[in-house]
Amino acid sequence: MSTEHAVRGAEAPAPTAPAASAASGRRSDALVVVAALVPLLAVGVAAVLLGAQPYAAVGKSAPGLATSLASGLLHGVVAVASAWCVASLAYAVLGRQRSGTGRLTLDYFTDARPVAVSAAVWAVAALALVAVDAADAGGQPLGRMLVPGVAGYAFSYTYLPTAWLVVAVLAAAIAITAFLAHAWQTHALLLVLGLVALLPPVVVTQVLVGPNHDFGSDAATVGTPALAVLVGLLAVLRHRSVAGPRPGPVSLLRVRRMLALAWVVAAGSDVVLALFELWGSPFLGSPTAWLFLVRFALLGIIAPFVLRGLRPGEADRAAARRDAARRSAVALVPAALLLGVWLVMSRIPPPQYFVPTSVNQTFFGYDLPGAPTLATLATAWRPNLLFLLVSLAAAGLYVAGVVALRRRGDAWPVGRTVAWLLGWAVVVITTSSGLGRYSSAVFSLHMVLHMALNMLGPLLLVLGGPITLALRALPAHGRSRAAGVREWIAALLAWRVTHVLFNPLLVFVRFIGAYYLLYFTPIFDFALRYHWAHQLMNVEFLVIGFMFYGLVIGVDAPPRPIPHIGKLGMVLAAMPFHAFFGVAVMTSKDVIAGDFYRYLREPWAGDLLADQAVGGGIAWAAGEIPLVIVIVALVTQWARQDNRVATRLDRHLDQGTDDSWEAYNAMLAKLDSRGARADAPAAAAPRDPS
Repeated sequence: MSTEHAVRGAEAPAPTAPAASAASGRRSDALVVVAALVPLLAVGVAAVLLGAQPYAAVGKSAPGLATSLASGLLHGVVAVASAWCVASLAYAVLGRQRSGTGRLTLDYFTDARPVAVSAAVWAVAALALVAVDAADAGGQPLGRMLVPGVAGYAFSYTYLPTAWLVVAVLAAAIAITAFLAHAWQTHALLLVLGLVALLPPVVVTQVLVGPNHDFGSDAATVGTPALAVLVGLLAVLRHRSVAGPRPGPVSLLRVRRMLALAWVVAAGSDVVLALFELWGSPFLGSPTAWLFLVRFALLGIIAPFVLRGLRPGEADRAAARRDAARRSAVALVPAALLLGVWLVMSRIPPPQYFVPTSVNQTFFGYDLPGAPTLATLATAWRPNLLFLLVSLAAAGLYVAGVVALRRRGDAWPVGRTVAWLLGWAVVVITTSSGLGRYSSAVFSLHMVLHMALNMLGPLLLVLGGPITLALRALPAHGRSRAAGVREWIAALLAWRVTHVLFNPLLVFVRFIGAYYLLYFTPIFDFALRYHWAHQLMNVEFLVIGFMFYGLVIGVDAPPRPIPHIGKLGMVLAAMPFHAFFGVAVMTSKDVIAGDFYRYLREPWAGDLLADQAVGGGIAWAAGEIPLVIVIVALVTQWARQDNRVATRLDRHLDQGTDDSWEAYNAMLAKLDSRGARADAPAAAAPRDPS
């Protein structure tokens, strides 16, 4: 197959005739299988060698070798299956090149079946870990889980069994959906679900404990998916390179870029995790420190083979495809060892487990420097790594799009760029300044953060028009080429699921109902206690605010556009709900999340009900004022649109390019003439002589 044909979108089929090629395919399968067994072997050997030491270190009784070995091996199965699943999805959705009318349709046997099978294995192993890890975390033999009351105690002892149950449900949903649906958009959604399903067992274990666990949790949130993609993509690339269908130059270029990005994110998160888990401990004074050195060494070995993706011209050479199998095979072994070391470390309590912690450090990961004065809120910054990374990435991509347009000679309004950058500045300031630092300890300050993330930030972001910019800046790929990012965005906008998600009624209910569901149920109290839950809450604030304002005032055309009168109705309908919520909070006699705030026992906390009343007033004012501004802007947009339509119509009439008015008059004249002709015979008919 020629290179030109491969660039056009086809991938080379697997060789079948020569015996040497068949043997190469069998060797490839054997190598991938061996790589999959390496993490299982590593965690199994660690479980046997460590014995009761990890349990004794944290003051628990050992559950027995059978339980600890079963837990370790099942963790290995989950790691291998999940890495293969998300990597297969990443390759099928973002990597594999297709052309023609079916370029956004996945093939079942080569694309969907690996996902369905690996997700099914992932789901079964995760479901088994619900019981096994409950026994392992509770220090009970697996057989005692059948004794009445023991299972309930084990489940109350740790959130790990619940996390595995969530993983099992998500993995089962991926397996079933991949088996039934073959649309590109569906598998793109499955890729997001797969990356999310990697996180629950991670964020509720080691990174949830000790000082600075806010940094550790955010690093693990981005690093765990990156590690899975890095290891899994190397295995998928190796398998596809020799067993087929072989990746073409476009696929190789995309895979190498994904590998390079995954390596950078995994290495960066490992640095943060090492500082978090080893802070305050002697250098190389713990097994965790030595294992981190092994991880960095393995990342260094992998680096030359994956960072080649940063050189885009390399994938255009015909030799790149022939070289892919060899290079991926060399990198696959250390990558499998890297995954094995990660599994072993998850079974060893790191030094931060044993660092004395205050109440604030237990819940937040940091102490609060006194009362929240204006000076403290302005100066006591603490980076929120997750939102800081997202903000920097979003701002950087937007500026890159504007630069691409300017180089092409196209204009882009400066006001939109300013609005986009200011929107992310609001996100960074509210989450990383003293306001974000104190928002979990003071209800009124939390409400300021909520209004900023839900109202002000999204309002500025939708005025930036990021979708419009992307569709204008990204190159269009014709049917003869593989679909690119522009085609992916267009496909997602036209997807029926996107239309359902942007249904105005659903968006309105989410935008308003989030207030009542969060603060008038135990959800808010739970979200304050755990960093991952608090981050998830803030993400929901930002996302639903962006969707609401995107419908009513956004620059981008929404998937389900609504007329101006409908937009005005949505905003007017939201105002009384916001006002009622603020009044309900102000007049409530019960402290929202009162048990949590009283447990903090801050000496400067003061009257909790009075602070809650202030928070209710902030919710009322900060909720109503932006909505009034939106109404003014919406009416202005409406008037400008009517003026543009009238001006365009007048211009067409003056130029003679719009004859609709003349055609209307001609139609009336024609109707009149027909009526006259119909009446004429009756008028001319002779009268009856009688």
